[in-house]
Amino acid sequence: MTALPDYKAGAHPVFGWNVEDIVGAVRDLQARGVALTIYEGLGQDELGIWTAPDGKAKVAWFADPDGNVLSLSQA
Repeated sequence: MTALPDYKAGAHPVFGWNVEDIVGAVRDLQARGVALTIYEGLGQDELGIWTAPDGKAKVAWFADPDGNVLSLSQA
């Protein structure tokens, strides 16, 4: 790894994980002090999970210590 002196995290996810139980995964992250990102107007639930209009896909976002956007998804 190389430290970049002028690095700025982007607005889009740089890495994501597919999980079988997004609610459980989100609660585990929250128990470890991770704050989920809530995007105004997106319609996420109280845990920060967005559900696709078809009700199948679910996504939650959070940031690493450097501000990079990471995601969890369940299909």
